[in-house]
This record gives sequence, C-alpha cells and structure tokens, in this order.
Amino acid sequence: MKKNLIKDGFEVSEKIGQLKLKSQDGKYCMTDVCDIEGMFRIIESIPSKNAEPIKQWLAHFGKERIDETFDPSISLQRAIDLYRTKGYDEEWIAKRIKSIQERKKLTDR
Repeated sequence: MKKNLIKDGFEVSEKIGQLKLKSQDGKYCMTDVCDIEGMFRIIESIPSKNAEPIKQWLAHFGKERIDETFDPSISLQRAIDLYRTKGYDEEWIAKRIKSIQERKKLTDR
C-alpha cells in the first residue's frame, strides 16, 4: 500500500508502518498503521471542512492538557468528575485520590 501511495504521487510519512491484520473475511492482509501521534498529524493535515470538528476537538483537548500542566488541580478535578460519572461513591473516590497522591509522593523522589 505504501509503495502504491508513493507511486501515485502521495507523500508518505516514515512513521507509517504495516502490520498483518485480520480482515472481515478472515484473511490476514498487510495494513497501514501508525501511532496516536501519527494519527493526529494525519487528521491535522486533512484539508477538508468535514475534518474541522475533529481538529477543533483536538485543539480543545490540547489546551486542556496544557492548562493541567500549569495547574495540576484541574486534572485532579477531572479525575474526580470522571469517577463520579462512572458511578463510584464518594468514599471510594476519596480513597483512590489519596492513594494516587501517596504513590506520587513515593515516586517523585
């Protein structure tokens, strides 16, 4: 596939590889694959208005992670909100957050 793309005049990233993956018909075929970072770069390069919602989501997601770098309490609150959404009770959440903080103290030395 990669050779076909190059032959047809497309640029192909060095980060794209191939793995033998099982197809719907049960046969194994060489399939183009990439890591998450590569996938984001591909999405970023799509020149289509249909890709715009995904690009906006990625920009929002990136901004949230940068904000968390400057204020770690944001990620802590995000974790608490996620646990609540999943239905965990407040006592379990408190124990979980405490264990995460204790582990961080031990590993940050």
